[in-house]
Amino acid sequence: MPAPINIANLNKVFDSRIRLGIMSALMVNAEVSYNDLKELLQVTDGNLASHLKGLEENGYIKVHKGFVGRKTNTTYSVTKAGEKAFRQHLDALEAMIRGAQPG
Repeated sequence: MPAPINIANLNKVFDSRIRLGIMSALMVNAEVSYNDLKELLQVTDGNLASHLKGLEENGYIKVHKGFVGRKTNTTYSVTKAGEKAFRQHLDALEAMIRGAQPG
């Protein structure tokens, strides 16, 4: 029987596939617009907005509101705390996968 898998180091904030997608996009781009995230993840406005709010409330992303011409433009970027937390989550996933492999 394999050893128990340690899930304690996984971050519950990143349980959602949408939040994983948001964080993945922000880790490799300096900033991403709301519309680009919506198109990239293929989600509804309400769904995207609620997940962005959750990440912002946890201090993992920053919101930048501005204008392009006369149109509002909202972009998002990852914070240092968000980057650290997401990397720790990915490390925990890797360790979990390695731990599940037969000896």
